[in-house]
Amino acid sequence: MPNAQSGFFEWVFFFVKTYGPMLLKGAGTTLLIALTGTIVGFIIGLAVGYLRAMPCEKENGAARYWLMKAARGLLGVYIEIFRSTPMIVQAMVIFYGMASVFHINLPHLLAGFIIVSINTGAYLSEIVRGGIQSVDPGQMEAGMAIGMTYGQTMLSVVLPQAIRNILPALGNEFVVNIKDTSVLNVISVSELFFVSKSAAGTYLKYFEVFFITSVIYFVMTFTCTRILRWVEKKMDGPKNYDIHGSQTVPDVELIQAKGGASNG
Repeated sequence: MPNAQSGFFEWVFFFVKTYGPMLLKGAGTTLLIALTGTIVGFIIGLAVGYLRAMPCEKENGAARYWLMKAARGLLGVYIEIFRSTPMIVQAMVIFYGMASVFHINLPHLLAGFIIVSINTGAYLSEIVRGGIQSVDPGQMEAGMAIGMTYGQTMLSVVLPQAIRNILPALGNEFVVNIKDTSVLNVISVSELFFVSKSAAGTYLKYFEVFFITSVIYFVMTFTCTRILRWVEKKMDGPKNYDIHGSQTVPDVELIQAKGGASNG
């Protein structure tokens, strides 16, 4: 163990050697919560965004009209509450509120999953709604013109295009969640920040420990960002390609094709 006269790097090496496995385990928990929260939040956002984008007209029936209006109002309240309050406050309210009001003691990790998922769903619902609105309205009209229902057109035509449009925002939300899981230390979730705070408090060496922590966060976010950009490029397809047609085929190939056809 380094002494009081030891330098910065000696303490860094000590913490890496002593707490390295715990920090990596905390980083794994951070990634697990961020990934799970983003996936579940995307499902929530997809459902909420879809409902908020559905047409609400009295011609479809008064009961359905008012039901849709009530559902939209409740979903709007959900979005505004979770977008207007910090996640750290939401964590305290949900975790301790479930225990004091409903007498349900949630496991810390499960509470983390729920909090990140609900928070992410509120943000992604608006992103999904914007993605749906970014698709040309003619796509919906064309689908319904060939006999598809609204739901079929939305699921088969509009949503695939909308999801592709919001993919960068979805990846950004995942990266944000990696960093925002640090607020879950207030409910004692053993993610990276919680483990780092415990190690730093033991020796009162906050700068050295959180220097290591910042490096781990940077590696995680940088790696995930590069992977997501690679996925986006793969979905875009190649930039250089040939359009098959008579105007792009050389004259020699056309002559050879005609000669082969006449011989056949």
